[in-house]
Amino acid sequence: MAARVEPGSFRDPDSRVVYSNGHVLRLLSARGLTDWQAYEATQTAQRLQREGKVIETELLERSDAPDDLPAAVAAVLRHERVPFVSYPYEWTFGMLKDAALLQLELLRAALEENLIVKDSSPYNVQWRGAQPVFIDVGSFERLEPGQPWVGYRQFCMLYLYPLMLQAYKGVPFQPWLRGRVGGIEPQELRNLMSLRDLRRRGVFTHAFLHAKLDRRYADTERDIEAELKRAGFKKELVAANVSRLERTIRRLQWQPPSSGWTEYGATTSYDAADAAHKAEVVDKAIRARSWKLVWDVGCNDGRFSRLAAAAADYVVALDADTAVCERLYQQLKTEQCSTILPLAMNIVDPSPALGWRGRERQTLLERGTPDLTLCLALVHHVAITNDVPIGEFLDWLRSLESWVLIEFPTPDDPMVRRLVAAKRGRTHVDYDRPTFERLLGERFRIDETVELAAGTRVLYVARPAA
Repeated sequence: MAARVEPGSFRDPDSRVVYSNGHVLRLLSARGLTDWQAYEATQTAQRLQREGKVIETELLERSDAPDDLPAAVAAVLRHERVPFVSYPYEWTFGMLKDAALLQLELLRAALEENLIVKDSSPYNVQWRGAQPVFIDVGSFERLEPGQPWVGYRQFCMLYLYPLMLQAYKGVPFQPWLRGRVGGIEPQELRNLMSLRDLRRRGVFTHAFLHAKLDRRYADTERDIEAELKRAGFKKELVAANVSRLERTIRRLQWQPPSSGWTEYGATTSYDAADAAHKAEVVDKAIRARSWKLVWDVGCNDGRFSRLAAAAADYVVALDADTAVCERLYQQLKTEQCSTILPLAMNIVDPSPALGWRGRERQTLLERGTPDLTLCLALVHHVAITNDVPIGEFLDWLRSLESWVLIEFPTPDDPMVRRLVAAKRGRTHVDYDRPTFERLLGERFRIDETVELAAGTRVLYVARPAA
């Protein structure tokens, strides 16, 4: 078996991730194996895996490992594979907050076993639906006497500061994390906070003082970690900091604002009969086959994502509106849903490749494509609001090699008329049903066409053309 290295795992040479024969494997060095054995021997490790908070992991026999491993590999672990990889800049406020609390819970549990989690990256957290799971068991290591928590700065930059930015200033964190893989620097957050903000919980300690210390030691050659060890730094200090951070993060709140999208279900142009008919058509198409992965693009309140989840192994629910996604996440969290993953993503401006050589973080399509794509009440927003030619959008859909269930609102639809009016004279003369059907038919085989009773919305079930 040939192994393919995960490009984003190069930062920890003691715990590299590779893919082989459909499996996710972790290659441990001799030091990494010793640390993992120390973690695996604890009752805490068994409990965390049993509770679903840490990814399921097993030690492989060498005979079951790939043949082409480097000689320095001391052991190979095999992990459960998460259904779909996502990144923090695609999460909602509540998702990042819950991932942060999970990170701190694992650190606190590790300290009780004389272990520590050496880094604090949200990229080490993935999701089973609305349930976060920690995937980097290689982060656990033995706690040396006097050892500080070196992941504190990373935790602030990638968890705490983004959450503070949105909770205290009302500024979405997603563009900031998408703009820099490493997160928000202490001085950057300090610059964004007013004097009044310094009185807010956690800002003075974790941002103002942190930025000040950063400036003081920026050009020093002193080994701060070694100095802390010599001074008798105790794990109780780390535990106390973890407790303070937990209290701070639990109190951070962001209420999704009302918008045209959060109230879309109540203001849509469908009457009750058309809405029921649409749901029947969607339900029938979804149940016609078994699907491994469904994308619901423009999911809004997730009603069709839930229909899809009844017949699919997993559903990724995408919407450009973070408030809509946050509300959906909170609902799915309450329901303890493990089959629908909500992501805040504008399909017209999807997540790019990021990091070293553009390979640490993959594009949306590189992480796995669906075998069914739902595009309901979406085309007019892509084509009119965002000026994407319909042919270009259908080309993108065709590149997924998936079936599609797509809805076309005609130019007479009230929502379409409002969107066209807002374009100030740009009438989108190519936006009509005959043109759409021609373009769709050139790329897909249309199996079914259903016009709703009002006559302004048409649903198409189509498969990729041969």
